[in-house]
Amino acid sequence: MVRTRRETVQEVVHTMMFPVVTHTLSAMASTASSVIRRRSGLALLGMAIACALPLVGNQVRGDDGAAASSPEGLKYYEEQVRPLLSEHCGKCHLDGKAKGGLSLTGRKALLIGGESGPAVELKDPKESSLLKAVNYDGVEMPPSGKLPPEAIAILTKWVEMGVPMPEGEAPPAPTHGVPQVNEATKSHWSFRPLQKPTVPQVSDPSWIANPIDSFVLHQLESKGLKPNAPAVPGELYRRVHYDIVGLPPSVTEVAEFESAPTDEAYTEFVDSLLESPQHGEHWARYWLDLVRYAETNSYERDDPKPFVWRYRDYVIRSINENKPFDRFLMEQLAGDELDQVTPDSLIATGYYRLGLWDDEPVDREMAYFDGLDDIVGTTAQAFLGLTMNCARCHDHKLDPIPHADYYRFLAFFRNVKHFGERSKESVEKYSVRDISPPEQLAAHAKELEAHRQQVAAQEKVIAAFEEKMIPHLKGGEIDDFKQQGVREDVLRKHIGEFLTQVDLDTYSRQRKELRQLRDNPPRSQGLALVVKENGKDSPPTHVLTRGNAHAPGDLVEPGFPSVLTDTVPVVHVPANSESTGRRRALAEWMISPDNPLTARVITNRIWQWHFGRGIVKSTNNFGLQGDLPTHTELLDWLASELVENKWDLRHLHRLILHSNTYRMSSRGRPEALAADPQNDQLWRFDMRRLRAEEIRDTILAVNGTLNPKMFGPSVYPRIEQEVLAGQSIPGYGWDQNSPEGQTRRSVYVHIKRSLTVPLLAAFDVADSDSVCPVRFATTQPTQALTMLNSVFMNDAAETCAKQIRTEAGTDPAKCVTVMLKRTLQREPTAKEIARGVELIADLQAKHQLSADEALKYYCLMALNLSEFVYLD
Repeated sequence: MVRTRRETVQEVVHTMMFPVVTHTLSAMASTASSVIRRRSGLALLGMAIACALPLVGNQVRGDDGAAASSPEGLKYYEEQVRPLLSEHCGKCHLDGKAKGGLSLTGRKALLIGGESGPAVELKDPKESSLLKAVNYDGVEMPPSGKLPPEAIAILTKWVEMGVPMPEGEAPPAPTHGVPQVNEATKSHWSFRPLQKPTVPQVSDPSWIANPIDSFVLHQLESKGLKPNAPAVPGELYRRVHYDIVGLPPSVTEVAEFESAPTDEAYTEFVDSLLESPQHGEHWARYWLDLVRYAETNSYERDDPKPFVWRYRDYVIRSINENKPFDRFLMEQLAGDELDQVTPDSLIATGYYRLGLWDDEPVDREMAYFDGLDDIVGTTAQAFLGLTMNCARCHDHKLDPIPHADYYRFLAFFRNVKHFGERSKESVEKYSVRDISPPEQLAAHAKELEAHRQQVAAQEKVIAAFEEKMIPHLKGGEIDDFKQQGVREDVLRKHIGEFLTQVDLDTYSRQRKELRQLRDNPPRSQGLALVVKENGKDSPPTHVLTRGNAHAPGDLVEPGFPSVLTDTVPVVHVPANSESTGRRRALAEWMISPDNPLTARVITNRIWQWHFGRGIVKSTNNFGLQGDLPTHTELLDWLASELVENKWDLRHLHRLILHSNTYRMSSRGRPEALAADPQNDQLWRFDMRRLRAEEIRDTILAVNGTLNPKMFGPSVYPRIEQEVLAGQSIPGYGWDQNSPEGQTRRSVYVHIKRSLTVPLLAAFDVADSDSVCPVRFATTQPTQALTMLNSVFMNDAAETCAKQIRTEAGTDPAKCVTVMLKRTLQREPTAKEIARGVELIADLQAKHQLSADEALKYYCLMALNLSEFVYLD
């Protein structure tokens, strides 16, 4: 009979636990099985049933102590057991780590065990939880894969010998409830100081292109796996081209590389793409996802954020300039507090203004703290990989982040002005700044003065005319005339008495001109959305009870997460006294050696953006319940490389792109798929589907209409009226662009939180309401419907058909060949050409389409090929 997970958990629990608590465990089984599904890296019989153990005391049973002193036993431990434990169990249970309360650093700790009780049963060795776990009898340890039989035999013999090993110190009594800040939690892998590991030796160095391959191959060899063969040159070229610039290569470029795929040609190819302006346009989208970039405020009106597009352009420029990541971080968090403030560093602080804004909240104070929570959550997740926002109302339930730590972190931002109060004018007052250079500021000041004088002159002319009219008014007309909106109506009654129609028309025109003057003052060309503070003195920061803005508790000062450091922030007020200097203190700590997370987190993201997933899959969660790294030492080595090379991200790009790990084929192998179906050990490259923006940009590139213009205000691709009708005010906030504007790259498309371009929405574009560390790649009916039936796709296919007709003439075979070359970036096979010709003929014969119509629908079909939207 096949046992369910719940039955397995119950059996393990009843076998391993003391009778005093077994009666409580059936109720816990559902929770336990859920935890096991979520966590592949649980400690030995640990976290899944830890919640049932508050009353259980750890005991050492059946131990007379003699086994620990045997010279033969100690020798066996040192030579056979210790290396095995270090390799397979050390990440969680050695060097200060005690996942699930279990430490393997000494015999006392082993016999006392962890949250699940003793790890070994000396009186009945075969019932030892350690041996059951390594035999995958119930709980499965190590989670990365079952040990080979010879390793299990070594551990079995060791337990039967009485687990000879150094006694060590007894571990502290386990605690339950929320994780505490203590030595055990500080020893979590990501919280430890960053140290560069030694590059491992491998049995087959011929496969090694750089140290990345050494780490990967070393782990593959330990699992009995081999890496895939290299990808064929055409596949590799297409993969790299999309990876770096997000656009298809030409079939000519692919063919040239295929004819001579040398290392020198590959290096030149990679470097040219990294230095191309399209690289920044493509990779900016990853960062914009992460910082919840959008161009509107959400809520009912979903009004636009003024000049927010400058932040997008700043990110593109920063990537194209290869700006060091530490500088990139500093500018966004504290660009207005640096020693050298530049227009770019001010634009960068638009980071603080990217979130949602409720322009008419029920509770203004609560709305303000909601805004700060958005900043805290985004900053902690994006830069530190910590879900600190979970501690807003109470101590973090899963990580050692106390409630007070959240508010100490929030104190760095406590003086930041809210986005606005209600009106457009308030937004400009609190969040917009002129970043023009001094000479432009001076010129703009002159324009403003000239405009003021022009308004004053027009007001004088109108006032003179009105003064002549007032003596002729009678009774209630005098009071009515005091209201601006009815003055023309009052005077209209007296045409022919004391004024003419010409007089009234002139008066009306002058009033209209005055309104236009007042509503359209000269605007600087250098306005940007930025952060602003309330001067150099911050209001006090209190711990808010249950997160309630109206229930202040203890007063706190700015502070870093206590699980990471005891360092006290050193804050210096900027010379201009416009802000506190707190944000700069935070930014400087984030890039300091005192913080082990920033380098690891951004390195993991770079890996994810190349491979589709990070070495740590939970890229926004490096905490206790985040996924464990599949290659811990590789991550630390790359992060150390980043810091040593002055935070140069292109150094990481080149290392990754030149590794054989990256250049492997994506083909499956039966034996490898059976041993590692998720490819956690990186024995192949993972195939991926193009992202939403890549699909749209590729369609425009294939039909030759892609507009390469860079930067500037966003564009508004055509959206069907049926979609716009779903808005509260149909069409509101979606302008009309010229055809050239509608064909710009998708990174320049206006991002309206309440209205998304249908094609992008269908293919899982980022949800901009919150941090988006990774996008889903769903398969759903609307994708096929959009790709076949949308106006955009049919227009694109028609444009392709016209161009191909001009290029290839009326020969169907030539037309099919040209279209397949454009879409697949390779030479089509004879079979593919024949099928295309047959389809065109069928469309004409069976559906009575003209030759041009048939070619259009063939082009539409080609744009729907799987190979068009997938990368090997």
